[in-house]
Amino acid sequence: MNRVKNMTKGNPLTLILVLAFPLMIANIGQQFYMIVDAMIVGQGVGVEALASVGAADWSYWMALWAISAMTQGFAVPVSQYFGENDYSRVRKAVVSSVWLCAAAAVLLTAVGLLFGPRLLVLLQTPENILKGATEYLLTMYAGLAIVTAYNMAAALLRAFGDGRTPLIAIVIAAVMNIGLDMLFVFVFGWGIIGAAVATLLAQLFAFLYCLRILARIQWLRLKKEELKLDKKTAGIQCRLGIPLGLQQMLVAVGGMILQSAINRQGFELLAGFTATNKIYGLLESSALSLGYAMTTYTAQNYGAGLYRRIRKGLKCSVILGVLFSVVVSVLMFVLGRFILMLFIDQGNASADEVLEIAYQYLMVLSIFLVSLYMLHVFRNTLQGLGNASGPFLSGLMEFVGRVSIALFFTRIWGGQMIFLAEPFAWIAATVALVGMCIWELHKMPKEDKGAFEIEKNI
Repeated sequence: MNRVKNMTKGNPLTLILVLAFPLMIANIGQQFYMIVDAMIVGQGVGVEALASVGAADWSYWMALWAISAMTQGFAVPVSQYFGENDYSRVRKAVVSSVWLCAAAAVLLTAVGLLFGPRLLVLLQTPENILKGATEYLLTMYAGLAIVTAYNMAAALLRAFGDGRTPLIAIVIAAVMNIGLDMLFVFVFGWGIIGAAVATLLAQLFAFLYCLRILARIQWLRLKKEELKLDKKTAGIQCRLGIPLGLQQMLVAVGGMILQSAINRQGFELLAGFTATNKIYGLLESSALSLGYAMTTYTAQNYGAGLYRRIRKGLKCSVILGVLFSVVVSVLMFVLGRFILMLFIDQGNASADEVLEIAYQYLMVLSIFLVSLYMLHVFRNTLQGLGNASGPFLSGLMEFVGRVSIALFFTRIWGGQMIFLAEPFAWIAATVALVGMCIWELHKMPKEDKGAFEIEKNI
């Protein structure tokens, strides 16, 4: 199975880049069909509908980020066992991931459907967009099982060093999503709900494709007796996955408090922030992908006892992170205004003001973007080492950063301070992560304990 990659041999820079690059394109593809949703909603339904989607963003992201973090955490032991060449434990960890993800999906769906509408009211969502925001949020919560399934499958593939399969799945799903968006919104007239359904169906296709590839891996094929949950393996995965999920929920709660502060600033500011947040994923795509690659690289080499390679890989990732952030920032300075215009109906009376707000916010994010890339590099290195306390601390620092801006600094220096909430959160989290990562690497043995050969026919 040539899509599976052994990260314990070869040049660290090349290995990380080769895995990260298809993941970047995949993440950009995933962001692309989310952007298409916003473009079609903003242009085809109206600015109020765009603001409705934006008002629901943080409430949905709380569940989405928790799922993404947990599935990634559950996959870390899979990657470590793979690096150790222990396929029996790999299969146990894969089965455990399925059981744990199923339980998480049921719980988060139930909680989301029950408390989602109340959360929007608590966040002081403007009355004129509350109905649309509620419809969009409930539709996305209803599809959390699909989202969980895809994130689980993609995390397992990344654990084996496979960045190609998630890329192919997302590219095809993005094309599918565009067609469904057009059909549901413009032909069927389903509005915001149509855009949400299109996104969920595209994610379902992405999951099925990833599942098909996983089923082809010979040494991953399960026997009937292996389908039972191994409690010891599940315990190891929970000790990593659950703190990571809680960390992302904490980040999202801070974001929701920030969202409530934005909601109080008026409709134009809310619409402008929504437009910029829709391309936030583009800013973060290569950072997220580099982080995923670093988790897999670190976990496989940690399982194989190759500690010196881990240190070399971290240095390479820092260099790549700086380079990527500079390139993305320059692109946003040059093309940012044009991209933002795609989300805003120019016939609306508030269009010019909304565009100016969105562009100012985008420029602030671009200036501080390097700190976001360092955050992902160091956070995911710690995850690959099986350390959950560092990422959780970083989530706490992000929470403090956003909340302090939302609750205090905006009252002292005005609403424009909201532009600094995200950068402040990134910097605070990165400072904590760098210190913990250096300490963790210092504790590791200076010399390798020996490499494990991985079969050449996988």
